[in-house]
Amino acid sequence: MNRHSQEDALPASPAPRPARRIAARRPRPDAAPRTDKGEAILRAAITVFARRGFFNAQVADVAREAKVAAGTVYLYFQNKDHLLVSIFQRTMREALQEGRAVLDGVSDPVERLRTIARVHLERVGRDRDLAVVTQVELRQSTKFLEQFSITELREYLGVIRDLIADGQRRGLFRTAISPTLAAKVLFGALDEMATNWILSRRHYDLAADADAVVDLFLHGVKA
Repeated sequence: MNRHSQEDALPASPAPRPARRIAARRPRPDAAPRTDKGEAILRAAITVFARRGFFNAQVADVAREAKVAAGTVYLYFQNKDHLLVSIFQRTMREALQEGRAVLDGVSDPVERLRTIARVHLERVGRDRDLAVVTQVELRQSTKFLEQFSITELREYLGVIRDLIADGQRRGLFRTAISPTLAAKVLFGALDEMATNWILSRRHYDLAADADAVVDLFLHGVKA
């Protein structure tokens, strides 16, 4: 592998640790619940984690919010960490599905970047509790970051990387820049805008900043 291909490679996902044996009715850590009750528990977890904080919250708090017995939660999720993992994985899968859907029919690379940026910020802005969990609470869990795969995040970055690589092939973007590095820079800018929106005391339309972020990404600050 040459130097450039090494630079363009996305970081390898950490190897997952062996899972404990669990009851047959409980899903694997990477499996999201498919039932209405499981969905209600997951939604309750988002609310509780956002308002109480992940480390302060208990499974019993989630059960009360979902209006189920505490034991019922364990039929769908192994523990509190499994709830957090499921929220992250569900969010990333939905982001990938929506992102790919809105890109259909958009051929211009610059417009495709604007589209993915706008949809990214619109998704965050639609659900403040979910945004707090994924942008703030999730980032505080070193155990989560070390133990669980980031496959979905890598795939999402891959979508942005492919958009940039397409623009390079068409002669619209500089080819000397690694598309993987550029994808991380754009994602990082959008991610910071989302976090700032959560922490700000002002109420404003987050998605309204999408074009400005993409313009800065494309043109920088050079006069």
